[in-house]
Amino acid sequence: MKALRIADCGLRIGLRLLKSAIHNPKSAMLIIGIILPARMSAQQWPQHSMDRPRPPVVDPGPERPPTPAPKDAIVLFDGTNLSQWRAQDSTAAKWTVKDGYVEVKAGTGMLVSARGFGDVQLHIEWRTPTPPQGEGQERGNSGIFLMGIYELQVLDSYQNDTYPDGQAGAIYGENPPLVNATRPPGQWQAYDVIFHRPHFKADGTLERPARMTVFLNGVLIQDDFELVGPTANQARPPYRAHPDKLPLRLQDHGNPVRYRNIWLRELE
Repeated sequence: MKALRIADCGLRIGLRLLKSAIHNPKSAMLIIGIILPARMSAQQWPQHSMDRPRPPVVDPGPERPPTPAPKDAIVLFDGTNLSQWRAQDSTAAKWTVKDGYVEVKAGTGMLVSARGFGDVQLHIEWRTPTPPQGEGQERGNSGIFLMGIYELQVLDSYQNDTYPDGQAGAIYGENPPLVNATRPPGQWQAYDVIFHRPHFKADGTLERPARMTVFLNGVLIQDDFELVGPTANQARPPYRAHPDKLPLRLQDHGNPVRYRNIWLRELE
């Protein structure tokens, strides 16, 4: 008996399904499932698409007191001063410190850590203004830039619609959060982040992308996501080699967002 090659078998099955689809359109979906690779089965959403499904809303529970820093943590802000921070032009930090928090002072630019960091466990608490003002990206907007390059979005996303890859908990422009676990404006929120920096080869090409895991108010919202490159608005810039340690940056987007209890642990 002559052996039937696997390639022949696949071709005959494909032809049979194709003939079936001509007479029975319902079988066309079966053909798509067989012919297309599994990785193409999910729709590839354009950056900042308003048509993208919104992450489900999860109630994270009541507002909680500040989380104490572990003994081996580097405390970047304890509520008293900005000695660990600089303005983006390297002059003294200009944001407002009051009642245990630091508030964005619109127009003064980013707040930049005096030290650089690579792989870290980061804890940072934030609060958007109340009463809320504006809609979408104009409501309580700020951002946390790991290494000054990779943004974890800060936004008032409580009953405030925007593109999913730009809402609170999104790795901006790259990946929406798994769920929307934000509290109402005026209540304190907490990010706990595990960030692994990208690694580059000697020639400057990418060896290993950056990865980020994020909890918002104790709820997992980013699960070891591999970043496709630096985050950006309406752009997908490629990785470019940079130092192993770079400063953390907090964004001045013109909204009086508040931060408190900022600490991290170096993981390398």
